[in-house]
Amino acid sequence: MSIPKDPRQLMINLMYLVLTALLALNVSAEVMNAFKTIDDSLIKSNTTTNKAIDEQADALNALLGEKSKEKFKPLGVAVSDIRAEIKGFNDWVGNLKDELIDAAGDKSGAVDDGDFLYPENPAKKIIKGKKNKDVTTSMLVKEGKGDELAAKIAEVRKNIVDIYAKVINENKETFGFVKGGKVDQAAADANISSFAENISLDIDQNWQEQSDGSKNSWADFRFRQMPLISVLPLLTKFQTDAKNAEALGVSKLAELVGGKQIVFNQFFPVINAKKAYVIKGEKFEADISLGAYSSDIPAENINLTVDGKRMPVGKDGKAIFSTGTSTTGTKTINLSATVTNPLTGETTKSTSTFEYEVGVRSATVSADKMNVVYIGVDNPISVAVAGVSSNDVKVRGTGVTLKGSRGKYIATANKPGEATINVSGGGLPNTPFKFRVKRIPDPVAKLGNKKDGSMGNGEFKAQRGVIPWLEGFDFDAKCKIQGFNLVRVAKRQDPVASQNNSGTFNEKSTRMVRAAKPGDTYYFENVRARCPGDSAGRKINSMVFKIK
Repeated sequence: MSIPKDPRQLMINLMYLVLTALLALNVSAEVMNAFKTIDDSLIKSNTTTNKAIDEQADALNALLGEKSKEKFKPLGVAVSDIRAEIKGFNDWVGNLKDELIDAAGDKSGAVDDGDFLYPENPAKKIIKGKKNKDVTTSMLVKEGKGDELAAKIAEVRKNIVDIYAKVINENKETFGFVKGGKVDQAAADANISSFAENISLDIDQNWQEQSDGSKNSWADFRFRQMPLISVLPLLTKFQTDAKNAEALGVSKLAELVGGKQIVFNQFFPVINAKKAYVIKGEKFEADISLGAYSSDIPAENINLTVDGKRMPVGKDGKAIFSTGTSTTGTKTINLSATVTNPLTGETTKSTSTFEYEVGVRSATVSADKMNVVYIGVDNPISVAVAGVSSNDVKVRGTGVTLKGSRGKYIATANKPGEATINVSGGGLPNTPFKFRVKRIPDPVAKLGNKKDGSMGNGEFKAQRGVIPWLEGFDFDAKCKIQGFNLVRVAKRQDPVASQNNSGTFNEKSTRMVRAAKPGDTYYFENVRARCPGDSAGRKINSMVFKIK
C-alpha cells in the first residue's frame, strides 16, 4: 500500500487503521465473554445432573434396603464405587482449575479476590488472567499436568467399566443373563460393551490427524498458547463428561433390578361419573379408581369399597359402580381405598366422599365466554336442557338475534340494555334467561407495548403510531384509532404539536418522533378509538413518554 503525501488523507488512513484495531479488540472481548458463558452453562448443567443422580441413587438404595432384595446388595456397592471414582476425578480437575486461575492472578496459593477484577460485584466478577497463555502452556504442557489429565481420564474410564463388569460377571444369573437354563456370557459381554461404548469421558484420540504435525502430545495439541478463559470450559467439559458417565452407571445398575420403586405417600380414591346430575328414574353410573394409579400395582393389591361394599377391581385398577335414583336431591357416596405395596408389603388406607345430585328436567343457558352479550361481536351461547332431546328444544331471543341449533347458538345485539333468551319444548315450560347487553370495553392506547413511562431513544423512533389494545377481552374483535394529538416538549424549546386523523403518525408527527432526544417529553392527548358496534368514536386514555 502506498503512503499518501496529502496530510489529510494520511490522517484518514491512520484513523481507519486504529478503528480496525479497535474492532478486532471488540471481537476478541466478545469471544472471551462467550467462553465464560459456556463455562457457566456447563457448571450449571453439572449441578442439575448431580441432583438427578442423587435422587436416582437414593431411590435405588431405598429399594436395595429391603430384606427381600439381599441378593441385589452388590448393586449398592457398585453405585458407591462409581460415584467415588467420579468425585475423585472431578475434585482433581477442580483443583487444577484453581491452580491455573491463581497462577494467572495474584499467585497467593489459593483462589481469592486478588485473582479477579471487580471481586466486590459478583455480577461483574472477571478472572484477572483470563487472556494469559503462558500459564496454561507452562503448567499443562511443559510441567506435564495436561498429560496427567489424559492419564486420569483413561484411568477413571477403565475403573468404572471394571466396576460395572464385575457386578455383571459375578451375578449373571441374578440379573437374568441366562438362556436355555445356562449362563449367557455373550449377552453379559454385550451389555458390558454397550455400557463402555456409551461413556463420553475420553480424549480426542485422533488429535494427530487434526494437528499440523508440530505437536508432540495431546496436551501440547490441546493447551499450548491457549488463553486461560478458553481452557476453563474445556476442563469443565471433562467434569461434565464424568458426571454423565456417573449418571449412566447409576442408571444401568438401576435397570438390573427394575430401576423403580413404588411409593404411596399421597393417593386417594377417585370417582369418574358418567353424569354428575341425573334425572329421576335414570341410573347413576361411575368409574372408581385409585388417584395417581401406577401400572406396577396388581389388581389384587387394591381394595376399593363404596359405602362399605367391596367392588371388583379390573387389571386397569378401576371398578364399575352403578345405583338407582328413585328420589331427588343430593346423594353422598363414601369411598375407601386400601393398597398394598407389592415390594414392601406395607398397607395404606385412605378415604374420601363424593356428592352427586338427582333432579328433574330443567334448562340452563350460559354465555360461553361470560354472562354478558357484547354489541358488535358474535357471542357464543350454549343451551342445555336436562332430560329433553336437543331436537325438541325451542330457543327464542328478545333484544338479540339468535342463529344456530342443537344447543349451540350465536347471539348478536345492536344496542345496550337487556336481552332475554326463552327456552321451551319437550315438556319444559317457557323459561326466560336475562342477559346484559354492553358495548365492547374501552381499548387501551399503547405505543409498542407500553402505555406510558420512559422509553429509549432508539425504541421510540422505531414506533409508527398508536395501537389500541383490548386487554382481557376474550372475543375476536379489533378496534381502530381514529386520531390523536401529539405534543413534543424539548428542553429549552417551545412545545410543538401535531394532529393525527388515524393511528399512524402523519408526516409532521413522524418528523417530531425522529427528532426525539434524551430528556424530551411526548404527550399523546385526545386519543379516540372506534370499536365494532360503535356508532361514533370514543375517547380513551392519554399517554406521556419521557425519552431516555
